[in-house]
Amino acid sequence: MKYTDSHEWVVLESTDVARIGVTQFAQKELGDIVYVELPTLHKKVTAGQEVVVLESTKAAADVYSPVSGEIVEVNQSLSTQPELINQSSEKEGWLFKLRLSNSSELDLLMDEKDYRAMLNGA
Repeated sequence: MKYTDSHEWVVLESTDVARIGVTQFAQKELGDIVYVELPTLHKKVTAGQEVVVLESTKAAADVYSPVSGEIVEVNQSLSTQPELINQSSEKEGWLFKLRLSNSSELDLLMDEKDYRAMLNGA
């Protein structure tokens, strides 16, 4: 699992498809998620582009794609169960899957150790 400084995570599922979501830290900061605006299938996105909007009881937050590619799947369960993000943000609460256009972008992201150090202000 790789991480961004804006609290997204990415896991490579195959040689060119990655699953993306928000971290435990992000969902705790947002509070109870009540609505998820998912991206459209086959949309091409670039790293750092806003792709998803999460609405919680506290605020709305943009989610950015950590890598570039084409949206190949969205987590439809979130349309009726947005709370999955709070219950399991790094498993059942994933947001979308992306066919990577440049897998070397993964090398620019943080590993878990570096992400935890960032959270702890190290």
